[in-house]
Amino acid sequence: MISLAIPNLIGREAEYLQECISSTFVSTVGPFVGRFEEMVAAASGAKYAVATSAGTTALHAALVASGVVHNDLVIAPSFTFIASVAAIAHCGAQPWLFDIAPHSWTLDPVLLAETLMEQTERAPDGSLRHKVTGQRVAAILPVYTLGIPADMDPIIALAREYSLPVVSDAAAALGTSYKTRSSGSLGADFTMFSFNGNKTVTAGGGGAIVTNDEEKAKLFRHLTTTARVGSDYDHDMVGFNYRMTNIQAAVGCAQMENLDVFLTAKRRIALTYRDGLHGIDMFEVFPDPEYVRNGHWFSGIVLNSDFARHLPILRNRLREAGIDARPFWKPAHLQIPYANAPATSMPVSDGIWPRVLTLPCSTGLTEDDQAKVIDAVKLEFTRL
Repeated sequence: MISLAIPNLIGREAEYLQECISSTFVSTVGPFVGRFEEMVAAASGAKYAVATSAGTTALHAALVASGVVHNDLVIAPSFTFIASVAAIAHCGAQPWLFDIAPHSWTLDPVLLAETLMEQTERAPDGSLRHKVTGQRVAAILPVYTLGIPADMDPIIALAREYSLPVVSDAAAALGTSYKTRSSGSLGADFTMFSFNGNKTVTAGGGGAIVTNDEEKAKLFRHLTTTARVGSDYDHDMVGFNYRMTNIQAAVGCAQMENLDVFLTAKRRIALTYRDGLHGIDMFEVFPDPEYVRNGHWFSGIVLNSDFARHLPILRNRLREAGIDARPFWKPAHLQIPYANAPATSMPVSDGIWPRVLTLPCSTGLTEDDQAKVIDAVKLEFTRL
């Protein structure tokens, strides 16, 4: 089977793991964690990074650090991995789900501006409130879909206009940029990266938050280290045991040393699919906006509406041919836990998600294996 997205452990992972194990320092924090945080901060263009146990825990703690509380609303795109909105729910808050822009699959800033103007108002206490539900609008959570940074300049401008903090889910966007600015320095109060096994670089799991605000970094680090004060067992607030382990960071450090190699491979794979599948009018490849340096976390195709019903057949035939092709995210507004969340209309999200098929794009994917995938896709479309 040609795998969809598996780790590429070509560096010093085994060496660093052995060093970590020999030291017996395998639990949270540790020297590799500090080194890893420095590498993530540098790669993201931010001043400060704090490593966590998962991307979801990083988002949760960042929302808490941004003041999100029970019954608040947090603006987020519906077309996202479910963990983005789960982090909102973990705060006792509710997502306010928005549609995406068709050219980027990220939060639509035009829709955001129109909706904030039409559906919110200032309460006597100065808070921003949803006109229908009366809930406080507490934050904006853009998602950098597929490693494509959201159109952040207008989003940040709106956030400042409405006095809303921004927590960006950049899970797959480490090493990317927007209008030449690195993905961790686009104006968000906090930006999250994930190091799950299917990401471009992995720590076997884990996440990180980056920020350019020293006080926010200190607060986040404090919250995720059980809010412990000093060396005794004193705690000054409700905190979380959310820090990354030294053993995860050992893998992460080795991976970060090859970040540029992996990003180059991802781009090569995406361009090879684009060129190799060019001319077939039954689908298009994934978006690649001109104003970003795309991370190309996943590659794949989007079937034309007339052929969408064939997606399960195509997927099964490719799997029979030894190719791990899979559908992509089902939007949050169609998921049981969030079916009653406030939401905009979703013509773009509803139109895209049933037509998406991801194709093998591991950074270790060989040219021969990718050629097999391209040939198989072409063959199956002649059979539809």
